[in-house]
Amino acid sequence: MIPDRLRWLVEPGTPTHQLGEKFAEAGHSLFLVGGSVRDALLGRPHDDLDFATDARPPQIKAVVGGWADAVFSVGEAFGTIGVRKQGRAYEITTFRDEVYRTDSRKPSVTFSDRIEDDLARRDFTVNAMALRLPDAMLVDPHDGLLDLARTRLRTPLDPHLAFSDDPLRMLRLFRFQATLGFEPDAEAVAAVTEMASRLEIISVERIRDEFSKLLVVPEPAPALWGLVSTGLFDHFLPEMHELSMEQDPVHRHKDVLSHTIAVVEKTRPDNLRLRMAALLHDVGKPATRQFGAKGVSFHHHEVVGARMARERLHALRYPKELIDEVSRLVFLHLRPHTLKMGWTDAAVRRYVRDAGDLLDDLNELVRCDVTTGNERRARAIQLRIDELEVRIVELAHQEELASLRPPIDGHDVIRFLGITPGPLVGEIMEMLLERRIEEGPYTPEQAYRQLREFALERGLPLPAGSDVTPG
Repeated sequence: MIPDRLRWLVEPGTPTHQLGEKFAEAGHSLFLVGGSVRDALLGRPHDDLDFATDARPPQIKAVVGGWADAVFSVGEAFGTIGVRKQGRAYEITTFRDEVYRTDSRKPSVTFSDRIEDDLARRDFTVNAMALRLPDAMLVDPHDGLLDLARTRLRTPLDPHLAFSDDPLRMLRLFRFQATLGFEPDAEAVAAVTEMASRLEIISVERIRDEFSKLLVVPEPAPALWGLVSTGLFDHFLPEMHELSMEQDPVHRHKDVLSHTIAVVEKTRPDNLRLRMAALLHDVGKPATRQFGAKGVSFHHHEVVGARMARERLHALRYPKELIDEVSRLVFLHLRPHTLKMGWTDAAVRRYVRDAGDLLDDLNELVRCDVTTGNERRARAIQLRIDELEVRIVELAHQEELASLRPPIDGHDVIRFLGITPGPLVGEIMEMLLERRIEEGPYTPEQAYRQLREFALERGLPLPAGSDVTPG
């Protein structure tokens, strides 16, 4: 009897069943493997379907050639052939053993003829189950089904061997803890603690991608603490260790790292730039710590932190756009706290201008940054942000707040003053924008009058007719 949660994978007529029949007719075995089996058993959606077979890549291509809508050989050197059928992509890989050399970032791949060999080299037992097609027989040599029921993450082989074969599995242990809510096995955690430095042979791109998946889940805190306690963070984001050594005099946590992880957990998931900004918003504190009459302070830590965030994300090879956005959020996250006396129109305009399209994320970061146990202080800060958001809405009804710009542009400045493009034009446009922020909307006529005054103050020659406002 096939469980309902697996029926969509193995019912006759489905592409997966057809594929199983094709391989069986050709004298080869075919198994659905990995996360798709795990998630099907958990009743979770899973879009990526991966298959394993005893057929070698040329044989795989021969089997699927008349069935698939398209065939891709990009991963053939590693035993993988991609196919597309009815708009859906599948990967079919020859059974393999895969071992990383001691100092290599690339695996050494050897093929196998047995599904048991292939499953033994997988990361965790819950991912080391296979569903044979087309008859839907479950192959589970490492008790993955039992670990699934116990919500436990355990390696099929000795964890030292598993993590030595592919050190990225150490980071993946905590990524699966975050995504599945499973508990890492004690032996696996101990092995990570012993072998954390081996992560350094893995490319930063693979580390970056794995960590990004971890960071955007609904509840990342337990996994983040796991990265701290095992020392994994030290090998790709060492700033986190520094935060754990820094006392937090304002918030209700014993150190800045505790506060940081609490802020990350409070921000909404599935927003990488916001989660990353939350993780890095206080990285500048250790470098700016000072002791004075009123205790410890971290003056300008947002400035230092923005630079540190930029450097670290660049080292991890995140896209430039994300680096710029995260560093800007870190730089601006204290801005609302500097305006305790209320929000003037100019202050609101400046805040909106500086935040740009990050305005919603910035407001959320500021709100989530409040983790103090002092309810009165927390309420006061939240009310301050409430007031800011109300003022933004009010001002937006009165003027075009979303596009703060002067009433004339650089071309108008060049024509009016008879100057050539260059730094002077930029200086003038900044002056006109500053007036727009400080005073609100003004007319082109007023802008031209200001240009004339500027030219007279600077001793710039005014061309004939410049005393007449352009029509």
